[in-house]
Amino acid sequence: MSALPLPSGSPPPDSTSGDVSTSGIVPAERFEQLREAREILQLAAQSLQNVARRLDDRFCHAVRLLLNCTGAVVVTGMGKAGLIGRKLTATLSSTGTRALFLHPAEAVHGDLGVLRPGDVLLALSNSGETEELCRMLPHVRRQRIPIVAITARETSTLGSQSDALLATGSISEAGWFGLAPTTSTSVMLAVGDALALVTCRQRGFSREDFAQVHPAGALGRRLCSVSDLMRRGEQLRIASQELTVRQALVSHQRAGRRTGAIMAVDETGRLAGLFTDSDLARLLEQRRESQLDRPLTEVMTHRPKTISCDSPLADACKLLADFHISELPVIDGLGRPVGLIDITDVIIHMPEQRTD
Repeated sequence: MSALPLPSGSPPPDSTSGDVSTSGIVPAERFEQLREAREILQLAAQSLQNVARRLDDRFCHAVRLLLNCTGAVVVTGMGKAGLIGRKLTATLSSTGTRALFLHPAEAVHGDLGVLRPGDVLLALSNSGETEELCRMLPHVRRQRIPIVAITARETSTLGSQSDALLATGSISEAGWFGLAPTTSTSVMLAVGDALALVTCRQRGFSREDFAQVHPAGALGRRLCSVSDLMRRGEQLRIASQELTVRQALVSHQRAGRRTGAIMAVDETGRLAGLFTDSDLARLLEQRRESQLDRPLTEVMTHRPKTISCDSPLADACKLLADFHISELPVIDGLGRPVGLIDITDVIIHMPEQRTD
């Protein structure tokens, strides 16, 4: 069987596969597969660049319509465009824009009743002539619901009836026959994502807002705040800096889960220092047991690193890592300790990082 050199930029051949020689030569049919795959991706990339250049003030008008929407952004599309629409519905909902999906075929059989004044319709159709979708438009117009359209041509039925048209232009589909929606749906998804994210930014949707709607999974764990994870209440060991080390240790014994650090406070209740299990071990290793009966203020770490309870947990993790510490006091606006972040809790809480 004939063989060809590996295309430029290709990864080294997998010597365990059994069909590629160690000289970097691949069979001709695999070379053709790689060539075709690259052409498909390059076509999508070029189409996206073309659409990016086409964007004009109509995109800004679409953003304004979404920002001024007092109801919901109702996303609709048929077939592959409908699948893209469902994804955009999720993107809008997770970035601060209330959204729901309406299937065009179900819409003309009663589900049009979901539309209300104050809504905005985001309609997706590459041709702009999708029968089920076009049958919806007169009803939508009668309710004076603004229509944002992502479609190829301004002269299409959908394009001509839209209030804000995001025209993608003529797009060649990828593949041997060039018939299945491929490049057009990639472009449709990218334009919809751009619309959602620009609207999100204009709305002032913050990182904290994003965390509120992503409480679960690895993403939710990365976005939670210090107050979500910090130890508090009876789990804390807080003592006057004038107590001796021994007194502080004995008087703050806790059954079960507790912190490995004593947060020392001054007469006003403000955090003055931190005495950790590592500090205790260091006293014993250095045979300085006599200091166990000296005030905490003589052996504690003065002015330890601290964080506020409403800070992102990611900021706490950075402090722990940058300064190689295991405990991080959490203070309120007056400098009083209200919690503590322990590195063991962070390790358990944060998502696993794959190394393979």
